[in-house]
Amino acid sequence: MLLSKLFIPVTKDLPSEAKIKSHQLMLRTGMIRQSSAGIYSWLPLGFKIMKKIEKIVREEQNNIGAQEMLMPTIQPADIWKESGRYDDYGEEMLRISDRQKREMLYGPTNEEQITEIFRSSVKSYKLLPQIFYHIQWKFRDELRPRFGVMRCREFFMKDAYSFDLTEKDAVISYNKMFFAYLKTFQRLGLKSIPMKADTGPIGGDLSHEFVILAETGESKIFADKRIFEVPINDYKNNEISLKKMRNDFMEFYAVTDDKFNADTFNQNVNKENQIQTKGIEVGHIFYFGDKYSKPMNCSVDTSDGKKTFVKMGSYGIGVSRLVGAIIEAKYNNEKMKWPKSIAPFEAVVIPALNKNDDSNLIRAKKSLR
Repeated sequence: MLLSKLFIPVTKDLPSEAKIKSHQLMLRTGMIRQSSAGIYSWLPLGFKIMKKIEKIVREEQNNIGAQEMLMPTIQPADIWKESGRYDDYGEEMLRISDRQKREMLYGPTNEEQITEIFRSSVKSYKLLPQIFYHIQWKFRDELRPRFGVMRCREFFMKDAYSFDLTEKDAVISYNKMFFAYLKTFQRLGLKSIPMKADTGPIGGDLSHEFVILAETGESKIFADKRIFEVPINDYKNNEISLKKMRNDFMEFYAVTDDKFNADTFNQNVNKENQIQTKGIEVGHIFYFGDKYSKPMNCSVDTSDGKKTFVKMGSYGIGVSRLVGAIIEAKYNNEKMKWPKSIAPFEAVVIPALNKNDDSNLIRAKKSLR
């Protein structure tokens, strides 16, 4: 592709709400254009980078045996009422009706949808465990969308869901995803910190956020810097190694401000190892047992002829959010610095031109085909 043919509509004037570097730079370099509040069109340059991130996310999901599928953006309200979340989720959910007056919604997440698919298809423990994922657009009606693609209303996300027979099996699936997330962010040139987190509207009792360091992050974080020295590449995708991996990370203090305790922090982390800074959440994983399977009657037959509700987990990565997050973590001297794995172009050919000889230009064009 010739530079003269690329659609990169650069701009000098920025909207007043573009407060952080990623939002400003993505607008100035023609990566995105705002359609309405918190909703963006992804132009060729930005879309190219996002698709490279998606490819890495997909590869690491496949590496742990997760199976890709695709669920709809529009979901029936009935399954959300069945789980008990339809009224509880709040005004972030975009509720709509079709021409037959059936209540629908634009999915902010897919726990109910995947549970309905699973319960209608799987009846025996012999088909467990299972991990499914999809990469799809989602919508949450943020009250104050801001920071460009970092906190918008429509976003591109990978979410995965695990189904297991027992809690022990479910923790194995959880550890697999923990491992996959660390590998994903490593390939994106990021140092991520897994931190114990609240489960929020997803529910459950086991949860970790994956946070990258950035001064413009919304989360204030407190951590032992030795957590960065845990050797990710030494672990393997098997039960024993993955259990050790999570235990090794959990040895080091790492929390966001909502779970911070100053006394615990000072008692467990020497002053020289303490990190107090800001970060950006780029992934979140949850284990919630039978929170959805029980009210939605999602059960399987066990080996002794009884029925049991499957144990579930869900796991999200904000693919579109990562574009902005990487800019925030990497930019320097007003310039975006892309890791090689997701750089929009790996090489630029600049031919030496002579006004009386265009052979170099012809050769350059051929090399780009």
